[in-house]
Amino acid sequence: MKIKLVSIPVDNQEKALEFYTKKLNFVKKIDVPVGDGNRWLTVVSGEEQDGPELLLEPAPVNFEPTKVYQKALFDAGIPYTQFNTSNAQKEYERLIDLGVTFSVKPTEMGTVKIAVFNDTCGNHIQIVEVL
Repeated sequence: MKIKLVSIPVDNQEKALEFYTKKLNFVKKIDVPVGDGNRWLTVVSGEEQDGPELLLEPAPVNFEPTKVYQKALFDAGIPYTQFNTSNAQKEYERLIDLGVTFSVKPTEMGTVKIAVFNDTCGNHIQIVEVL
């Protein structure tokens, strides 16, 4: 088996697409209308365009339990997902320059360095550098 697609709940697909492509340098892979203003909208890493896709899932808009779960994670400061980077400090500085808000600055934790940012769409996202 392989991981092909992972979803993340977003409260606004268009805003999420802009953030993930303009700030994180991901690339739009699939964008198909599925009704009621929703889209099957995926992005991939600009560094691995044939890698796993991230579905920008509009579930919080359409399914109340998802909204409650997403808000509870966000309010607790718990990252919904994580992305790997080869240099957490450099990525942190690049994203700060783009106006991204971090709740956790680059911090060494054993064999990794992590940082946590707000994706502006209802999620905290963690970046991880394996040391």
